[in-house]
Amino acid sequence: MIKPLRIICLLFLLKPLSGSGQETNGVQKQAKTSFSYNFSKGKAGKGSIKVSPGDIYSAAKGYGYDLGTQPGTQAFYFSVQVPEGNYSVTLKLGNPASATLSTVKAESRRLMLENVSTAPGKYITKTFTVNIKDRRIAGGGQVSLKPRELTKLDWDDKLTLEFDLKSTVQSIDIRKTDDQVNVYLAGNSTVVNQDEEPWASWGQMIPRFFKPGVAIANHAESGLSLGSFIGSKRLEKILSIIKPGDYVFVEFGHNDEKEKGPEDGPYKSYTARLHLFAKSVKSKNAHLVILTPTARRSFNAAGVMENSHGDYPDAARKVAQEEGLPLIDLTAITTKLYETLGPEGSKKAFVIYPEQQLNDNTHFNPYGAYEIAKIIVQEIKTKVPELAAHLYAVPAFDTAHPDPFALFSWPASPKASLVKPDGN
Repeated sequence: MIKPLRIICLLFLLKPLSGSGQETNGVQKQAKTSFSYNFSKGKAGKGSIKVSPGDIYSAAKGYGYDLGTQPGTQAFYFSVQVPEGNYSVTLKLGNPASATLSTVKAESRRLMLENVSTAPGKYITKTFTVNIKDRRIAGGGQVSLKPRELTKLDWDDKLTLEFDLKSTVQSIDIRKTDDQVNVYLAGNSTVVNQDEEPWASWGQMIPRFFKPGVAIANHAESGLSLGSFIGSKRLEKILSIIKPGDYVFVEFGHNDEKEKGPEDGPYKSYTARLHLFAKSVKSKNAHLVILTPTARRSFNAAGVMENSHGDYPDAARKVAQEEGLPLIDLTAITTKLYETLGPEGSKKAFVIYPEQQLNDNTHFNPYGAYEIAKIIVQEIKTKVPELAAHLYAVPAFDTAHPDPFALFSWPASPKASLVKPDGN
């Protein structure tokens, strides 16, 4: 299984149901969008709230320890209410008496920082951008959520921070910002922010690779095809808030190939809907990037990977060419990755745990999701250079030389259970 890190720090920002403000006696009250919390033993500075163990979250208070946890004896959660938007989050990490090694996640296990180390008595400040979304669509209407999404951290009315027993957060500052570049993700369970261990997706790993100033807005959901993504008004939601210069990354195919109507198929409804994505995003002066679907782990008896997606990858390639759009050929590149790992080694990238009766050749564990995120980062460098300028400097990734599984560390989230994702 995945090896735990010494320190876990999960950050989840909260979304109120009321939009930009609350109405009191007919007067619109502007929602607060800047927050500062002090967790150290020293005095809180001006404008900062000193957090004590007795500060339990409530809607009235708007912040506090949450989900029945408190620091000192267990991993704990801390929650804050914020309206929809992008937030610059600044953390001061470190411990006056001991060395620390921290990993930070946000919302539904989005990786924001990893392996941040400090020496005893030393502190470090880190900033990243978190996107907070709600289901309302400007002008009326709302995204049609699945039942499982109604209790998901990505869609709730609060953001929940999670820290392990040895957490070393000294302060948290949260500030709403409107000048970010947004990267919207549209896809299925290979893209969605998986909130249950040991499942994971590249969509929740990729925020870690971007500098402050880029917000990853993941609108993917398990079990969706292009048709059901559009039908549940998720594309409409993106188009209602997207700005010129923003990006949309779209990856579908796993569930589209299950649709068997007379107008369905790779060169029919799938192609038409990708063209609709292209037309819609271009109309907003934003940028669309098409991704072919991640390959399933499908080795034949001879140990050679076989294509399980039929003509869907080819259809996506053709739409990208016809529309003059960047293409990230995940089908081809992930196939090479699995072949490098081999029939047995590739199992370590998937949710394949015989002792837990899990044999999932479609969905990734954190290691597999992380490696695929690195593939996409590498492709962004060559295919989307304007966006690449916002990436942290990381070594080039080569599928012929993936990261060794034995060296990969992932702090499993305590709020996790073995619940199978809803489809692809």
